[in-house]
Amino acid sequence: MRFLTLAPRPLFVLGAGLLTCGIVLHAGRGTTLGTAAAALLAGYLGWLLLEAPVTFRRSAAPPADARTLLPYAAARLLLVAGASLRPPPWDRWTPWLLVPAAVFAAGVALRQAAIRALGRFYSHHVVRQDGHRVVTDGLYGIVRHPAYAGMLLANLGFTVFFAGPVTVAALVLLAGAVVWRIRVEERALDDVPGYAQYAAGRPRVLPGVW
Repeated sequence: MRFLTLAPRPLFVLGAGLLTCGIVLHAGRGTTLGTAAAALLAGYLGWLLLEAPVTFRRSAAPPADARTLLPYAAARLLLVAGASLRPPPWDRWTPWLLVPAAVFAAGVALRQAAIRALGRFYSHHVVRQDGHRVVTDGLYGIVRHPAYAGMLLANLGFTVFFAGPVTVAALVLLAGAVVWRIRVEERALDDVPGYAQYAAGRPRVLPGVW
């Protein structure tokens, strides 16, 4: 079980290495599309580094989501590999590619806003913390899991830019892992005072869908 808890950390390092290689490879193509691809990969790397302190933070209590961590991290690693090691499927640069790049940026911004709203209660692990309370305002007044919503939105934009069999398959796997993690997280939060009332009638990640 401890291996499952620690596995995302070496996968994080491997992902950062793949992104760095991808930035060099795409920038070396000497085209506008290659430069744009390198910039988006750099944005993804910056996102990983931004959350690195949380990724490497040790949990004081045993996490409830250990079995979900490996598929979740592996799906992101596969997505990064598919984007870093292959050229984008487009023939040349087009301003339309700014759309998936903007979706990626919006997803990252949404996730960071959700993390800030939770403050010290945010973790990459599903754990109960001292004084744990339900946050119901801001983004959490709209959906129960805005951080996961931002995660999926960012990776959707990233996948569209680097569309291919590997990246699309990785996105599907990531979505499945996120759904699994949400289920586990909600079971762990059921006994937090006020959570059941908060969850009633609120969508999980996308209003009108789920």
